[in-house]
Amino acid sequence: MSRNTSIIAAALCALLLGGCAYPAGSRDYRGYQVMGEQSVRFGVVESVRDVRINPGQTGVGTVGGAALGGIAGSTVGGGSGQAAGAIAGAILGGILGSNVEHSANDRPGLEVTVLLDSGKYLAVVQEPDEAFRSGDRVRVVSGHGTTRVTH
Repeated sequence: MSRNTSIIAAALCALLLGGCAYPAGSRDYRGYQVMGEQSVRFGVVESVRDVRINPGQTGVGTVGGAALGGIAGSTVGGGSGQAAGAIAGAILGGILGSNVEHSANDRPGLEVTVLLDSGKYLAVVQEPDEAFRSGDRVRVVSGHGTTRVTH
């Protein structure tokens, strides 16, 4: 495989990994949420805790890393050494690619625990795009499978 092909493959993997991360904050709505009814409850912030949001892995990092590692490893030695290099490169590349995807997709979040006016407690994890403190009066908006806390 030529050097240009390897560079193109690496760039394609980087683009795919970059496309996996899409943060959605408390002010962001997805298309299916527009013009849909949502319920609103009111309450007071009981506590706020920093958390890490990990949306999970798609496997793109592992597969991309294994492919690139296999390509790079296949250039080592000749004959059976070349095959062993490709296998070792694929294994190491897959591990590195998985770690890169994991790191790229992790992002900070907040767990906001609210005491609703009804007396019920609930906790919502969301992007940290609004500052909350204990005692803040807030709205809890729910609908279409999502819940968010806003001022």
